Amino acid sequence: MNDSARNHILDRLRSAPRQEAARPDVPSSAAADPDRSARVGRLKSLMEAMRTEVHVLPVAEWIPRLRDVLRARTVKTLLYAPETDLGAALAEAWQQDAAGLPELVAYSEPAESFKERIFAMDAAVTTAAGAVADTGALILRPTRAEPRLMSLVPPVHIAVLAAGTNHASLIDAMQAGRWAEDMPTNLLLISGPSKTADIELILAFGVHGPKELVVLILE
Repeated sequence: MNDSARNHILDRLRSAPRQEAARPDVPSSAAADPDRSARVGRLKSLMEAMRTEVHVLPVAEWIPRLRDVLRARTVKTLLYAPETDLGAALAEAWQQDAAGLPELVAYSEPAESFKERIFAMDAAVTTAAGAVADTGALILRPTRAEPRLMSLVPPVHIAVLAAGTNHASLIDAMQAGRWAEDMPTNLLLISGPSKTADIELILAFGVHGPKELVVLILE
């Protein structure tokens, strides 16, 4: 295309009549509902649409439900973070009764010396720092005790979320977590198992991360 033709097209675009389209009323999101159960319901619905398995249950029932989730799968090793409150509860529960359950493997070494073992893990359980109901996403905030590799490498990732940390929007989560005062160096938003698509838009799961995501939301 020569310069005169290009200029002609641009002139026609500039001189074309313009009319601003009417802006439709935007209904308020269900996530904005102050009712916590509504936010939990929206989070569950959106995450299930992305092939996430979601369980909403009382706090006292999360260990028995975790046992059920593990027994329903061929899981021989379960990676956990022993220095976290979640990890301490798991270790105590397994000490009391580990019949028919996978071996608990503590992430207690530097990544450099532990990387061969972590790629052999069947599943991992981590804490979710929060969630965003409006978009159906978990917030993960990896730490030294609970590194990013735990939620990235094993084929099955199990995340435990306190229902009270499920926020209506990302800005609500940022304000509640005081991110401006303590900016996370590594923060993740995940809505489902790892997925990618080829040029024909055919989805494949688990290519670059877990094939399954299971979320336990504790009321």
